[in-house]
This record gives sequence, structure tokens and C-alpha cells, in this order.
Amino acid sequence: MLKNPVQLRLEKLEPWQHITFMVSLCERMYPNYAFFCRETEFADAQKYRLILDSIWEILTVKSAKIDFEKQLEKLEELVPSAEDYDLYAVNPAIDACMALADLLHALLDRDLMLETLEKLSSLSAETVADLEFAQTGEAVTNDNQKGNEAVCAEWDMQWAIFRALKEAEKRDIELIKGLRKELREDAISNLGISL
Repeated sequence: MLKNPVQLRLEKLEPWQHITFMVSLCERMYPNYAFFCRETEFADAQKYRLILDSIWEILTVKSAKIDFEKQLEKLEELVPSAEDYDLYAVNPAIDACMALADLLHALLDRDLMLETLEKLSSLSAETVADLEFAQTGEAVTNDNQKGNEAVCAEWDMQWAIFRALKEAEKRDIELIKGLRKELREDAISNLGISL
């Protein structure tokens, strides 16, 4: 599991900041899933988007009530199987689904929040590292990750999200909406896939 000091800093934040950070990572992984769906006609990527939007909604709409168990059930149908596709894009699509599933589990059981925070942070970086390995044959590890430009760019993005969140003294709806808007308008994944 790839590690970065951002993970320790994140632990000190509030639960709403943890959720915002994790949903931001899922938002960045969404184009990977959407690309896979478009290439294979596996599923309607919009269904993933709706689950993702429901998490953003609980962060920004005070009266929002979301059944996370139902969202998990919907997500289960959207997860592709690596055995069914001879296409690299299935791996980042699976990672995107795993990240969203882990976040939903953490929302169901808040005791999983810090563990899931670190897990999603690492998963997003490992998705990048896996692509680097597939392209170069060189594994990215904790020892050599600083020499890998793509992995460093992923950590830089995670630090940028962290810095934006740590500035907030209380739950800041405008900050959350701004992050969501920026990530959605950029629509560039952690692998550089754009929609």
C-alpha cells in the first residue's frame, strides 16, 4: 500500500472533511469508470454518477436522507469482472467501484472512517502506480515513488484537496460545492483520462 504524509494530516480533520476528501477522490476516479463503460458498453456510467452525487448531496443539503445500503446494492451491479475483459481499462474501473463501495461502507459504519480514508488515498495512488507498471514494467513502491512523475502528481492533487479542506474552520458548504464543481468541470481522472 502506497503511503504519503498527507494521510496522517487528514486524520486530524473533522468527519465532514474526511467524507469530502474521499468523495473528491471518487470524483477523480469517475472518468476511469465512464471511459471503461463507453469503450465496452458494460453499464451506464450515469448510475455510478448518481451514487456519487448522493454522497455530495449529504455534504451540502442539510435535510438530505440517503439509504447507503441501497446505494451499495445499486453499485454491486455496476462492478465489472476483470476475467470478462481483456482490456486494461477494466482495472481502473474496478478501482473506482471499490473506492465508492468503501466510502459507502464508511458512511454506514463511521468507525471505519479513518481506515477508509487511508485506504482510498492509497488506492487512488496505486491505480496510478499500476498503470505506470503496465506501461514500463517497473513497480512503484514506497521507496521509489518520489521518482515517478505520475504518482507524485496524484499525491500533489491529494495535498491540494487537503489544503483546501484544512483551511475551513467549520463545515463550509460553499467550499464543498466549489471542490465538486472544479473536479467535475476538470473531469480529468487520476490517470489523466478526460471526459
